[in-house]
Amino acid sequence: MIDVLVADDEAPALAELVHLLRADPRVGEIVAVGSGAEALRVLSERPVQIAFLDIHMPGVDGFALAAALRRLAAAPAVVFVTADDARAVDAFDVRAVDYVLKPVRAERLRRAVDRALEIAVPAPHDDDDEVVPVTVGSSVRFVRRRDVRWVHAQGDYSRLHTDDGAAHLVRVPISELDERWSSRGFVRVHRSYLVATAAIDEARLTGAEPVVVARSTASGLPVSIPVSRRMLPAVRDALLRARDEVR
Repeated sequence: MIDVLVADDEAPALAELVHLLRADPRVGEIVAVGSGAEALRVLSERPVQIAFLDIHMPGVDGFALAAALRRLAAAPAVVFVTADDARAVDAFDVRAVDYVLKPVRAERLRRAVDRALEIAVPAPHDDDDEVVPVTVGSSVRFVRRRDVRWVHAQGDYSRLHTDDGAAHLVRVPISELDERWSSRGFVRVHRSYLVATAAIDEARLTGAEPVVVARSTASGLPVSIPVSRRMLPAVRDALLRARDEVR
């Protein structure tokens, strides 16, 4: 069983979320607080595995609180629970694992606990996979880093091409993703492209227009991604390392 914290300045919403969480047999002690400042004080004294945070609270709001929690020695997984449907992409900046809209349904909350547990209580040999919130129509979906095949820069945004053939636009520059994911099996092949080495089926690195060929599992269709000459040495090294790891 896991201990959780719930922070919401609206008493009815706080009571409802506590009630729903008590119905989940995986949840042990529930610490309920009415402000971000109180949540920070409590969590600096005792750890919990998951923190369920409202966004709009007086004083320390949910985003400021989530950023502060990341500095704790035993930082909890953060799930936002809010009526604000416009801030899901911002949740990426503070590494929230889920974004649940009010009114909260029991099944939706259970899925949020599932996702948070994967981060808070990782399985043996778990690679600390990252999740990225993306908007799909009026809803929010969380994409795992391991499901991303390649990334295409779109100005200050990036488009994530995933294993299922989808392409999701996120408000994160490709340079930031490169910095975070270069040690996780991704290689920058071009100023506009970041590619998972596991997605590369073929590399044609000689000639006038070097490329790597990747494909999504869903479509199976090959996609040629340009490789800049400046990136060629790094791409060769990354592919050699990936080959050696497979061996």
